[in-house]
Amino acid sequence: MTTKSCISTFIRRLTISLVLLTVSSAASAQMKFFSIQKDSIPLFRGFAVSFDLVGAGMLSLSSYGQYEAALRVNLHDEWFPIVEAGVGKASHDDEVTRNYYSTSAPYFKVGIDRNMLKDKHGANRLYLGLRYGFTSYKVDISKPPFPDPVWHWDTSFGVKDAACKYHWAEVVLGIDAKIFGPLHLGWSVRYKQRLAHSEEGDFGKVWYVPGFGTYETNLGATFNVIIDI
Repeated sequence: MTTKSCISTFIRRLTISLVLLTVSSAASAQMKFFSIQKDSIPLFRGFAVSFDLVGAGMLSLSSYGQYEAALRVNLHDEWFPIVEAGVGKASHDDEVTRNYYSTSAPYFKVGIDRNMLKDKHGANRLYLGLRYGFTSYKVDISKPPFPDPVWHWDTSFGVKDAACKYHWAEVVLGIDAKIFGPLHLGWSVRYKQRLAHSEEGDFGKVWYVPGFGTYETNLGATFNVIIDI
């Protein structure tokens, strides 16, 4: 075997070894992230129910908002599968376009949070999580009679019970603080991203989507009253 052939074989074997080492390290890191710490604490630690005050406050003070509740399962104080459900409502009269928009429909979100604190079994928690959200709703859009300034045509229009669907994802960062006994208070900020939709028809883009919010922003927040059970 020539020197050139030996070098080529060595380089090929070294490359294969490095690739296998990289794959093994990545798989080990992934398994470590998704693993649950082993100690004397049982896997199932109960569940919690919560209610969001931000959405309810917005509904009472502005032209849109939602009532939202959640059920969260506690696995070893580290992983928290969660279901969030609510009813989103809007009744908005645009002062510029004079368009009136209204809708009211349920929405659903499922996801999971992870407690990122080193002391998993402490009274307080820092969450990082994901959500998948879905809603199927109907909208009413109307514009009062207004003559075209040039041709004097009637430019009013109306859409009644237009069917829409919306799918989205959320990245969640939240804090859960124990107050006393089973009572906790929780804050979260959320970045929302549309995945799929069927809300744009002859009437154009809708102003508000139940559970997601308005099209003007992808950010959201919650302030939850939580009861551990």
